[in-house]
Amino acid sequence: MNYFHYRRNRLYCEDVPLTALAEKYGTPLYVYSHQTMAKHFQRIAGAWRPHPVTIAYSMKANSNLGILAALREMGSAVDVVSRGEIYRALRAGFRPDQIVYGGVGKSEAEIAYAVDKKVRLIVADSLDELRRIERVSRHRRRKTRAGLRVNPDIDPKTHPYIATGLRESKFGTPFADALEVFRQAGRLAHIEMVAVHQHIGSQIIELAPFLAALKKTGQLVRRLRRLGFPISLLDIGGGIGITYRSEKPFALEDYARQIQPIIRDLDCRLILEPGRVIMGNAGILLTRVLYLKPGMKKHFLIVDAAMTDLIRPALYGADHEIRPVPQTRKRIFGDVVGPVCETGDFLVRDRRIPRLYPGDLLAVMSAGAYGFVMASNYNSRPRPAEILVKHDQAYLIRRRESAPDLIRGESIPKFISER
Repeated sequence: MNYFHYRRNRLYCEDVPLTALAEKYGTPLYVYSHQTMAKHFQRIAGAWRPHPVTIAYSMKANSNLGILAALREMGSAVDVVSRGEIYRALRAGFRPDQIVYGGVGKSEAEIAYAVDKKVRLIVADSLDELRRIERVSRHRRRKTRAGLRVNPDIDPKTHPYIATGLRESKFGTPFADALEVFRQAGRLAHIEMVAVHQHIGSQIIELAPFLAALKKTGQLVRRLRRLGFPISLLDIGGGIGITYRSEKPFALEDYARQIQPIIRDLDCRLILEPGRVIMGNAGILLTRVLYLKPGMKKHFLIVDAAMTDLIRPALYGADHEIRPVPQTRKRIFGDVVGPVCETGDFLVRDRRIPRLYPGDLLAVMSAGAYGFVMASNYNSRPRPAEILVKHDQAYLIRRRESAPDLIRGESIPKFISER
């Protein structure tokens, strides 16, 4: 569900017409609904009561400071995967004990930064990484709370680029090796192994893969407890899918209800890492039509947004719903494409699309997660502005990049004359 809706034939975000936002801030433009974010966060929290859980928002989905601060106020912790994300989380007001640091490859400098900031937990991806955490912690004469990400080799039945729990995936320690890795980590004096972590993929709409993976991980936790490891945290990752067009994901309440019996006897605090399920349907990409170009087999609606603004359709073949602003029932067959010089620069392909004209507005729905965070400056295109709407107020949470922003940090070497 979301709070983007038509009133008097015009598309609104909560109580703000999108036409007004386009006139004031220009396009392409990311627009987020605070009410939608809050509703999704509250549903997740409510589904797990009374089981103790920490909701650690997966900030790779959308890492704008305004979004992070809003989620912090709702009671969220945060899941990070880089030094930069730790920095962002701290700037957004999260305490170090609200930060869970995962990711597949952490440099020594990144680990040192996390140890110095005293984040709540560092989740290692391998034994080598645990040894590196040990070296950094020993040098600082500190003991670091750590966990291990295990790969349960479960097919999440999602796009192969976002499947992370299969044996051929780069993520996590193979499940068969996990016990031995814990044994060796137990000999490291400056690490306290307190957590087991799993994350099998993203945009998963079936419950069965989650349940199968958690049954395996739960067995591992029980064995570790019998061996004396003080496992107090079980991080079950994120990956819950959303509706983009016709998908029918399971209910959040069913997710919690079916998982709780599996983990009831583990006596662990759960950590959840929702990202897309909070932010995906809370945001849209607003774009303006530049041209309508008839083709030999189909029409091309050329808009001012491109793969540089939203790469999911080009990268994953993602299928976003689009809505005209204002509403129209007229349809043509064709593609919605951007101005970038790539054949893969499309937002919608081979579909019945609204019959629009130059100057009209179009909303690409469900763009709140993995939208702006994956934007680029390819073709020297400035990245768009971002707006957060709460009720009838709109807040600029990122200004549109300018031409000087595109060359910031670059320079012409002295052996070349400047003109």
